[in-house]
Amino acid sequence: MTLLNKKLDRRSFLKVSGLAGGGMMLSFSWLAGCKPTPEEVLTMPDEWFEINSYIKIGENGAVTLFNPNPEFGQNVKTSLPMILAEELDVDWKNVFVEQADFYPERFDRQFTGGSQSVRAAWTPLRTAGATARQLIVNAAAQSWNVPVAEITTNMGTVEHQASGKKAGYGEMASLAGTLDAPDPETIKLKDNADFKIIGQSKKNVDLQKIVTGKPMFSLDHKVEGMKYAAIVHPPAFGMKLKSFDKSSVTSLPGIQDAFKVKVFKDDYGRNFFDTTTFPEIIAIVGNSTWEVLQAKKSLQAEWEEAPESTFPMAGRGGQTRDISVPGGLENSSTHKEKMAEFQRKPGNIQRKDGDPEAAFKKAARVIERTYTAPFLAHNTMEPMNCFADVKGNRAIIYGPTQAPDFIMNALSSSLELPKENIQINLARMGGGFGRRAYSHHMVEAALISQKIQAPVKMVYTREDDMSAGVYRPTYSATYRAALDDNNNLLALHVKAGGIPESPLHANRFPAGAIDNYLAESWQIESNITIGAFRAPRSNFIAGAEQSFLDELAEEMGKDPIAFRLELLKRAETNPVGENNDYDPKRYAGVLELVRDKSNWSNVPDGISRGVSAYFCHNSYVAEVVDVSIKDRKPVVENVYAAVDCGVVVNPDAAANMGEGAIVDGIGNAFFGEMAFENGVPTKTNFDKYRMIRHGEAPKKIEVHFVESKEDPTGLGEPLFPPVFAALGNSLYKATGKRLYEQPFQPQILQIENLGM
Repeated sequence: MTLLNKKLDRRSFLKVSGLAGGGMMLSFSWLAGCKPTPEEVLTMPDEWFEINSYIKIGENGAVTLFNPNPEFGQNVKTSLPMILAEELDVDWKNVFVEQADFYPERFDRQFTGGSQSVRAAWTPLRTAGATARQLIVNAAAQSWNVPVAEITTNMGTVEHQASGKKAGYGEMASLAGTLDAPDPETIKLKDNADFKIIGQSKKNVDLQKIVTGKPMFSLDHKVEGMKYAAIVHPPAFGMKLKSFDKSSVTSLPGIQDAFKVKVFKDDYGRNFFDTTTFPEIIAIVGNSTWEVLQAKKSLQAEWEEAPESTFPMAGRGGQTRDISVPGGLENSSTHKEKMAEFQRKPGNIQRKDGDPEAAFKKAARVIERTYTAPFLAHNTMEPMNCFADVKGNRAIIYGPTQAPDFIMNALSSSLELPKENIQINLARMGGGFGRRAYSHHMVEAALISQKIQAPVKMVYTREDDMSAGVYRPTYSATYRAALDDNNNLLALHVKAGGIPESPLHANRFPAGAIDNYLAESWQIESNITIGAFRAPRSNFIAGAEQSFLDELAEEMGKDPIAFRLELLKRAETNPVGENNDYDPKRYAGVLELVRDKSNWSNVPDGISRGVSAYFCHNSYVAEVVDVSIKDRKPVVENVYAAVDCGVVVNPDAAANMGEGAIVDGIGNAFFGEMAFENGVPTKTNFDKYRMIRHGEAPKKIEVHFVESKEDPTGLGEPLFPPVFAALGNSLYKATGKRLYEQPFQPQILQIENLGM
């Protein structure tokens, strides 16, 4: 059977006429539903589903999935169709994938983040595929006048063995599209043992486009009459625009205009722009990217300090609270002083088990350690950019965003247009890591286009995003442990905070494994914009916690893995408290697996070995890092990772994602750091902001997955947090020095006679 991959544009695909000509489409939602009619799209009972998606079956048997989630390299554009194709029971080679644009009326969760894409889509996509398959079966039974129960399917064909009749799905699609949706209670999903596609490695569906340089990114997008724009942000956090000389740039070649862009508030998490944090900015419009970027260098502008202000902060659930944003120009040295001060003060108690105060009073020994980490820049490879065409009462926006739904309110209010008049088309993203959940670049481009009444492409430089972007907060955590005369653990106390949020997860391990446990938090407000960074909060607290547990095990004379397993056994058999977030048995399972795969107790000559384990994004990860010292420099030789993330949909892609997270974590642990002097970031490009280099990546990475029948959980982020401590613990064994501050590299350089 020869299949043709004929694309339809979005609106044509949704037209009823496009569906009536021998095709079937399913949309599905948890929120709304109706039974199909010959004139309408077949809609699943919506109470079942968390997201909307579309299945199209053509006359030739080809299947198209309109993937709702934005893709930035985590491979959801391949893994989600695999889930669908499995239950639909079609040949993978006959599946084609299209990226859906933003359709809030049809898709419930068009968001890539939190490592939840596969987890959220697992049941809805499987059910949609199985329901589509059942409709094909029902159509065949009706056409052949045979009992439904006697129809079987296999790889895109339906068959009635008794009569010898057989047909491809495409031959039944038109009739299937007229049938009533089957009773949801009758839809049966496959047993895991019967999977043919899920669990088998499949290549990225965009692979050919990627390697041949096909236009996939909004940077590639061009239309006739398009202008180019650059943005000039304040030179420091805590400053606002006083005035600027438009004539300093409009006389330059190719420059059309320069003007102020009004501010707005992002509707996701922390308000991104405000009259204090980021006041009015300047847009320069011209005929080419080169010309507007050159004009930026000539712009004459005056800036002044912004005062303290209070404004409502929009929360993810729609709730708001007033937040005070300090005025003034902040310094990293002052940040450190403030965090040390807050560490000495009582914090806000988040959890308390037993009587930790009494346990510390009777302790024979108290172990106390403080860990810190700096702000981090996201540094996505593709710079922030956006295409916008706003004319009259309509707006077309095309750009990289993880969360189109989160920016729609800001677009609507800034442009003064109803949401239904704004179309957001989703481009493939060249990296995200949380940065593109904050889509202020879309609002900027839209406002510029509206001002000039022409299509425009707005592009940030690396300096723009690194010096006026969204950062991982700076954090600090102090851990204290009380030991008795026999080195038994009596109590543990953690106090953690940051600027401007706390990293504490009070109900995660080792909570639930210790009789006397106290967790406190604090935070300090700032005018420096922060946001989600790969594995938010976990990316710091995991390193602090697991480093402290390693040092505690050493003080108690116990093997690091055995000590963790001992605590987890207590949490499993006799847990403390009722609000523990983790499953101690699964947690222990990854530690046991990584112990075996790394041959933990048999350390090769010249190797120093460290371990770490962490639970986040519903998944469990344990990692072992091997380090050697060569030419007085640490070298990461091997990394072994054990992962329990439930069913693994696409093994090769999953391993690749894990490897990337590990390399990313090692690079940030060694080198990642952003500091501020009088509100100005001290690093604006890669000449100063040190990134890991190819030769510094581990020589070998092994990612091992626990065989599981559990539904899939997170994967893009969970391998990132534990590598910080696994690396730090191995470096301690290699150098004899415990590392309490990130990044590690400056401390390592101070070690005399390293490797001698």
